[in-house]
Amino acid sequence: MKFKEYFYVRPDMAEIEKEFRAAINVVKSSTDLEEVSKSFERINKIRRTVSTMESLVYVRHSIDTTDEFYEKEQEYFDENLPIYAGYVNDLAIALVNCPLASELEQKYGKRFFDSVRTSLKTFKPEIVEDLQEENKLVTKYDKLIASAKIPFDGKINNLPQMTPYMSSLDREKRKEAETAIFKFFENNVDTFDEIYDLLVKLRDKIAKKLGFENYIPLGYARLDRGDYDDKMVANYRKQVYEDLVPVACDIIKEKGKRLGINDLKSYDLSLEFLSGNPKPKGDSIWQVAQAKKMYHEMSKETGEFIDFMTERELMDLDAKPGKRGGGYCTYLNDYQSPFIFANFNGTSGDVDVLTHEAGHAFQVYSSRGFDIPEYMWPTLEACEIHSMSMEFFAWPWIDLFFKDDTDKYKYSHLANSITFIPYGVTVDEFQHAIYENPSWTPAERKAAWRKIEKKYMPYKVYENSFIEAGNYWLRQGHIFQTPFYYIDYTLAQVCAHQFWIKNQENHEKAWEDYYHLCCTGGSKSFIELLKVANLKNPFIDGTIKVTVKELKKWLDEFDSSKIK
Repeated sequence: MKFKEYFYVRPDMAEIEKEFRAAINVVKSSTDLEEVSKSFERINKIRRTVSTMESLVYVRHSIDTTDEFYEKEQEYFDENLPIYAGYVNDLAIALVNCPLASELEQKYGKRFFDSVRTSLKTFKPEIVEDLQEENKLVTKYDKLIASAKIPFDGKINNLPQMTPYMSSLDREKRKEAETAIFKFFENNVDTFDEIYDLLVKLRDKIAKKLGFENYIPLGYARLDRGDYDDKMVANYRKQVYEDLVPVACDIIKEKGKRLGINDLKSYDLSLEFLSGNPKPKGDSIWQVAQAKKMYHEMSKETGEFIDFMTERELMDLDAKPGKRGGGYCTYLNDYQSPFIFANFNGTSGDVDVLTHEAGHAFQVYSSRGFDIPEYMWPTLEACEIHSMSMEFFAWPWIDLFFKDDTDKYKYSHLANSITFIPYGVTVDEFQHAIYENPSWTPAERKAAWRKIEKKYMPYKVYENSFIEAGNYWLRQGHIFQTPFYYIDYTLAQVCAHQFWIKNQENHEKAWEDYYHLCCTGGSKSFIELLKVANLKNPFIDGTIKVTVKELKKWLDEFDSSKIK
C-alpha cells in the first residue's frame, strides 16, 4: 500500500473508553498474569490504532492546512486527546498499583514502569479542559505560521520558501529578505504575543493544579526526563558557555574574513562563501534517487529501509502553499511506517533534512518490533542522536548530492553544527526564565530573550529594530508547541559529534554502535542509551571540551583554498 491508500477512520472515544474500563478492571482485580497480560496487550493494540489515526490526521493536515476535512479531524483530536489521556492515565494507575505489578515490570521492563510513574505526575481529570485549550492554542500558532504569504522577488512566498534568499550573494537582498520575513511577524505580533501569553499562564496553572511549584518540573515530566533535571541542564549550559561559545565565535570571525565583511550582521550569517553556499544539484526526486544509492551502500538495513520508504511514498518533501512549515518524522503504528515531512527550498538544508529525518525514520523502523508503544521511540534528546548522527554518517556519500560543492558542504555542515549549539541553549535558558516568571509581560519576555541571546551569541548583530527588540524567537515553533524540547537538539549534537569522531577512526565500530542504539528504541532512558552506544555523557564536565577540541582541529586543518 502507498501512503495515500492508508485508511483513516475517526476513533470512537465511547468504544475506546469501554475497552479501557474493561482492561482496568482486569488489571485491578486479577491475579492471573496471563489474563492481565492479554488485557494489557489488547489495550496496546487499541493505543497503536489511535496513534495511527492521530498521525494520519496530523500529516495530512500538515500537508494541506486548508483541507477542511482534516482540519475538522485535527479539531476532533485537539478536543479528545486530553480525554483519551485520562483513560491512559487511569490504566497507568491500575498497572503500578495492581497485585501483579512486580511480575509485569519484570515481563515488560523497568523502563516502561518508570515512564508510567513519571506520566502519572502529569495528569489529573481536572486538567482536561486546560489541555484541550492548550492544544487549540498550539494549533492556532501552527496555522498562523502556515498562513504566511510574503511578497518578495516578484512572487508570494511562505516562510520556508524565503530561506534561500537569506544566503543570497547580494547583501542588500539578504537584508531585504530578513526584513520581509520579520514584517510578517511584526504584522501579527499582537496575535503571537496573545497566544504565547495564554499558553504560559495556562501551563503555569496546569502545573499548580498538579502540585508543582511552576511549569518547569512538569515540562520535564511531560518529556519523560527521568534521569536528569534542570540543575544538570544548567551545568551543561555552563559548559557550552565556557568551552564551546569561544569556538563558535572563532568560526563566525573566520566567516567574516572569508566573506570580506568587517561588520557582520544577522542577515549575513546564513551566507557561507563568496562563491555561494553549497546546493544540492537536483530537485527532490533527484535527491531521493541519490539517497537510495547512498543507503543501499551504507548498510543492508538502510537499503531495506529506503526501499520501504520510497515504494510506499512515505515522504512529502517540497514546500508549497498551505503546507505547514518545518520538517518532522512521525510513525504510523498499524502500517509499521515512518513518514517524513519536509519543505525543500533548494538549499543545502534539503539534504540536511532528508538525512536528519531519515535518521529518525530509520530508528523507528529498526524498533518496529516492540509491542509497547512507549518503546517505539526513546525520549526526545535520544531521538535526536539518531537524526543528527545520520547526517554525519552520510558524509562518505555526500558528493552524490553536492558534486563539486562537497568540500564546501562538509566544512559548513560541521561548522554550523557547532554554532547551532549556542542558539539551542539560548532557547532553553529563555524558556526556563519564562516559566520561572509566568507573569512577565511580552516586553519583559523579549528583553530576556535579547539578553540571553547576547550572552551565547555575541556575534548576532541586528539592524532591524523589531528583531533587536527581542522578537526573533517568535518563529521558533518548539517554544510554543513543546516547552523545553530544544536543549535536546544540542545534547544530541554533542553525541552526534562523538559519532563523527568515531566514524573517522573506525566506521564499522561506529556503525555497530549506532545501529545497536537504533534497535534499542525507547526501552532504556537517555543516560542508559548513551552507555548502549558507548557515548560520553554531555552532562559530565569535560565532555564538551574534549569533543569540540577534535572538531576544531579538523576545521583548522581543512584546506581553506577549497572553500573560497
